[in-house]
This record gives sequence, structure tokens and C-alpha cells, in this order.
Amino acid sequence: MNAAYLIKIHKMISNSMQSVCLDFGIPALDLKAFAIEHIPLDCIEAQLILEHHILPLYKNQGHLYVAIDNPTALKALNEFKFKTGLQTHPILVETVDLNDLIEKVLRRQASHALADVSLHSEFDIEPEMLDKSDTPITRFVDKILRDAMHQGVSDIHFEPFEKNYRIRYRRDGVLYETASPPLALSERITARLKVIAQLDIAERRLPQDGHFKAAVSPHKSVDFRINTCPTVNGEKVVLRLLDPASLNIDIEALGFETAQQALFSEAIQKSQGMILVTGPTGSGKTLSLYAALDLLNTESLNIATIEDPVEMNLNGINQVAVHSKSGLSFARILKTLLRQDPDVIMVGEIRDLETAEIAIQAAQTGHLVLSTLHTNSTTETLTRLLNMGLPAFNVATSVSLIVAQRLARRLCVNCKRLENIPRPSLIQMGFSEAEIDSDFNVFAPSPLGCAHCHQGYSGRIGLYELLPISPKIAETIMQGGHSLSILALALEEGLQNVRRSGLNRVRDGITSLEEINRVT
Repeated sequence: MNAAYLIKIHKMISNSMQSVCLDFGIPALDLKAFAIEHIPLDCIEAQLILEHHILPLYKNQGHLYVAIDNPTALKALNEFKFKTGLQTHPILVETVDLNDLIEKVLRRQASHALADVSLHSEFDIEPEMLDKSDTPITRFVDKILRDAMHQGVSDIHFEPFEKNYRIRYRRDGVLYETASPPLALSERITARLKVIAQLDIAERRLPQDGHFKAAVSPHKSVDFRINTCPTVNGEKVVLRLLDPASLNIDIEALGFETAQQALFSEAIQKSQGMILVTGPTGSGKTLSLYAALDLLNTESLNIATIEDPVEMNLNGINQVAVHSKSGLSFARILKTLLRQDPDVIMVGEIRDLETAEIAIQAAQTGHLVLSTLHTNSTTETLTRLLNMGLPAFNVATSVSLIVAQRLARRLCVNCKRLENIPRPSLIQMGFSEAEIDSDFNVFAPSPLGCAHCHQGYSGRIGLYELLPISPKIAETIMQGGHSLSILALALEEGLQNVRRSGLNRVRDGITSLEEINRVT
């Protein structure tokens, strides 16, 4: 940049700015006459620019000239000096002009950066599916969402860190990185997601929840649940994809073994009592309850659900969504539904004593109640109910069946391979001598996978532990027995735990030992 160019720009500044320049000894420029091509993109730090409202204009022989609208912004200049290693010099500009130029520069940088971003996917966006505001950020976010829907992803994580930005997909229960765009784009990506979900883009200090729907094709759409959470490095955004078309609620597809399926079907055919499904988040509890409701869904039964959120619309079933902000809690909805002559009630989750007490009472007074709890095993679920404050007699006489479950990835049938594991190791992992002596093979995933899978796995199958409350177990509960004594009695009565269910699936060639060790 030559001296004549600077003199030309300097002559165009206002008289008021000239007086400030004289007071602080700072030169001034009129940005309207400044050419954006002179701005050094390698010195652009979006976080610093947005935080301090300053902008590098040009650099020359170890010196960096920075536009400011506040002549006292010394801290910001020192930060740029530290980041770039250049001597920084302030130049005073008008605030309005600085705003416009910052927006143009960041948009220009985003265009250059996005050209280098690889999403590791061959799925193309249909032009008619793009948002009308066809900017680089819009196209980038659209492609992330489209790829996720195409691949059957359940969650998308947008994560800002101190020095990098990461986007991860959760597929078949496992997270993996799919893109790493420049950190400078993090706020613009978050803003785009907020715009889609109609959230407050100006609110960055508090979490926000929302939802939106995206079309996969003219005849199919996917629901997205969005949550934002402020972290020390910016807002993390997580999207959950709910695709009703991909949910198979046929009980045959859940993965029950023959005896387990018979036990489950028998329990849900009872006219009253409580069935509890337990397990960690993402273990398929809601899908199991939907499968039960699908079997019960006949003209002769009045079925209602309380969910947070409603994940799948079931024709013929009255579904109510919890809305805590307006006072529509699990307990309040449950009280209301009990006045509407229900036969079957599904409570999405028992979270507090009040909900538990009402659900127990409903199960004791001629209603079939289905619900979930976050516990690791069937026997721990009984202890959890007692620790919540429920009387032992009520628990023993109302709960009829407890199901603990996990989801394990299925081996890809096209590329799974035999794995040679020593006999002592198999016995140590839980297999019996009789199993190993028979025609016994263990399979493992192909390290690279194939065109039909992801990392050697495709889809998931349920692993189950079912505990019917027998008269002896009910008596143990009423006598104050703890989970270990209940477990010992349940094992005597033939309880098969989740681990054993997983080993059976390894024996059948459906999943791998590595996967069973991961989930159990």
C-alpha cells in the first residue's frame, strides 16, 4: 500500500474524527474508500474481531495496522500483537463503516475456508432442497444435515474448542468426527442453526431448546430437536434426529430371545400392573414401550401416553407432550389422564416421587402402566423405587415386570470375519465349556468396513434382562431385602442378565465380543 493511497483516504475523514486523532495521536481513515483486497486474511481472528470490534487492515514489514472505533482499545491491540507476532498500530475509523467491513471480511473468509472443508461424504444436496439464502454457511450446514439424514445418524454435535472446531455424528450409538471447519466459522454455524430452529441468536449465555423439520425428499421429512449450551469456548449445539420412518416398532425386530419375548408379551396382556423398562440414555427404552403399545393398540382399549418429547405419532393412541415451563409436568398430566377412563398409560419417565406415587396407585387400581427409569439393572430398579420413598408393599404388589436393556451394534453380514480367540479367554469372558465344545465361532468387524456398513457394523440389536416379580421376590421386597439378595433369588429362578444376552448374540454371530464388552 503506497503513501499516496493513504493520504487520499486520510483527506476524506470528518472534522470530528480529526479532532480525536489530534487528542490521541492516532491516524484516521475513511473505510468507504478502503479496498478490501488489502486486508490480510492470514491475520483475521474472528473471535478477537467480534469480541473487541476491531479489524486488521493491512500489514507491511512486520507491522500490522488495525482499524478501531475506540481509541482506548489497547488490550485488543496487544492481543493481536500476541497472536500475530507483529507490531500493531491503531487507525481510527467510523463505527458504522467498521461494522460493514467486518461483516464483508468474515463472509469473504468463510467463502475461502469452506472451499477446503471436506465432509467425507459422497451424498449431494439437491438444489431444490437448499435454503433460499444460498450463502456458503447455509450450504455447509445444509450438507451436514442432509448427510446425517442420509446416513441414519441419530445425533449431531457441533463443538467449539480453544483451537479447533469439531462436528461429530452419532451412528449406531457411537460418535465419530465428520468435519472440522475453521474455528472462525463457529459462531456463524451456530447462528445458522438457531435461525433454522427459530431460537434467539442474540442469546449466548443461556441454554436454549427448540425443534424444526427438514425434508429428505418431497414425501419424507425428519424432525430435529436442538439444544444449545454455553461452554468456555462458545456454544455447543446438539441436534437429535427423529425419523419416524426408521423406527421399527415390530416386537419381532427388537431382539428379544424366544423365552424373553413370551414373558414380555404375557406381561403387557395383563389388565393392570406396572412394567418398567430401564437402561442408560440411548438404550432403546422408548422403542420397547412403543412396541408394547403397538401390540395393545386395539379399538377396545383407551391408551394414553405422557412423553418428553413425543418421538413418534401413533395412530389411535392419545399422546401428550410434557411442557414444564407452562406447568404441564408428568405428574399433572398423569392426574388428568386418570380422570379420562384409561386402560393403558405410558409414562415416558418416572423422574420424581410424585409421579411414581400416582403411577403406582394407577397400577393398583385397574390400569396397565408402562414407564422407564434410568438404572443399570432390573434389581437396582427395585432399590431405586424404594429409595425414592415408595412403600415396599406398594412396589411389591404393583410392579409386574422389569426389563433392563442395552443396544449393541450388529456385525455387517457382508464383511464380518472369523476371529480366533483362545479357549481360556472365551471361558473367562463368560462362555461355558459346553458352548465352546459345540460348533462355535466368534466373528469380528472388518477393520475398514465396506460399502454396506460403518466400521464393520450396520444397525443395532437389543440385549435384554427380564425380571418378573414372582411371589418369592415380592416377599423379599416387603421384608426389606436389598438388591443383592433380590438378585441372588432372581438367579435361582432363572434370571438371564444383559451380559449373558450379549454372549448369546456373539454365539449366534450377530455381534462381536468387542461390542459386548463395550456395552455391558
